[in-house]
Amino acid sequence: MPNAPHLNALDQVVASLSSLETEIGPVKLSGRVTQVSSEAIRVSGLSRIVCLGDLVQFEGRSGLRQGEIIRLDQKDVVVKPLERVTDIGIGSVASVTGGLAIHPDMSWRGRIINALGDPIDGAGPLTHGVEAFLLDRAPPPAMNRAKISDGVKTGVRVIDLFTPLCVGQRLGVFAGSGVGKSTLLGMLAGFGDFDTVVVCLVGERGREVREFIEDSLGETLASSVVVASTGDESAMQRRLAPKTAMSVAEFYRSHGHKVLLILDSATRFAHAARDVALAAGEPPVARGYPPSVFADLARLIERAGPGNCGEGSITGIFSVLVDGDDHNDPVSDTIRGLLDGHIVLDRQIAESGRYPPVNVLKSTSRLATRAWTPEQQELIHRIKGLISQYEDTKDLRMMGGFQSAGDEQLEKACRLVPKIYEAMRQRADQVLPSDPFAELAQALSADA
Repeated sequence: MPNAPHLNALDQVVASLSSLETEIGPVKLSGRVTQVSSEAIRVSGLSRIVCLGDLVQFEGRSGLRQGEIIRLDQKDVVVKPLERVTDIGIGSVASVTGGLAIHPDMSWRGRIINALGDPIDGAGPLTHGVEAFLLDRAPPPAMNRAKISDGVKTGVRVIDLFTPLCVGQRLGVFAGSGVGKSTLLGMLAGFGDFDTVVVCLVGERGREVREFIEDSLGETLASSVVVASTGDESAMQRRLAPKTAMSVAEFYRSHGHKVLLILDSATRFAHAARDVALAAGEPPVARGYPPSVFADLARLIERAGPGNCGEGSITGIFSVLVDGDDHNDPVSDTIRGLLDGHIVLDRQIAESGRYPPVNVLKSTSRLATRAWTPEQQELIHRIKGLISQYEDTKDLRMMGGFQSAGDEQLEKACRLVPKIYEAMRQRADQVLPSDPFAELAQALSADA
């Protein structure tokens, strides 16, 4: 064989490389830090071998640090650290470690993790599954998804009556600060016919994380996975936490589970994504938000919902913190258009002492007809008509400028709407399986 000497030489080279790798370990692709700022770090020597989203590991004075590549230039890359660091200097070594992924396992239920998938509950290490779930996964193909058909009772009367939830639906809870958004989310998390609950707390106060877990979830924690990233953590971690929670939910959906995903809040995710995009040099286009923020929101929300035929579903509830009670700010307006319905919490209703403070005239569920019977749908439309007439004339009636006498429909509204409001009043500890329509009928006939 004339090529035998060449083959022998090649075999010797391969054997030498194998023995060298055994001696010194796997070869790492590395670069050097050339610029450090409070927002990002520039690294040279990696532009030709990395992609956006790859992880980079730094050798800091206090140990190893991680960051994500958010921009590629001709000569260097821009890296956003996953945590706030002050021990990385010019010339520090930066090595590529690949894309960020987690390995969920069925045993993760009952655990509390951070944005990187590490346990923070002091209950020992996590068991890692075989399959890797990238944090930035693509949504299921549109034509492969199962259809939404079944309603689900939440135990919250005002929602089950006026904005019923379906399995696989994506619903938004829109509210200003201090209106009762977190309390309502706790009520929704603690009840419902779901196999697994995934809760993502983004940008919350540190004390609220434990309060939500112990007071709102309670016994539901045994079938829940909580992903927490508090407000003092870096923008990168607050941006990654919802993606981690979504990947965990996708894992359980792929195993046929009916998953309830609660994200509090999507607005803080948008704020974190804005910080990262601005650090990457993107121009702000809408009240300071770069274009990629809205693309990130659409991609994240679209990952929820029904899975491929034969899989389970992710019922998503996304809270939206409305800046300055302006429900038309860019983030709120974008998210409202991406969801399958929205619940609006009204500050005036909360100030009047009626909780949950849901404004039923401004709230809607685009899949309500799949949860209502035709008779229930007709009843709710009639009730909304009464509430609308009652609220439209409220100020004039209080000033004595509008009399209900002689107007049969208005007289009926003035008589029944206060009873309807009272029937919708519900404490956080009153979430019980019941028939909300039967309870409403009983309330309306109590003083008849």
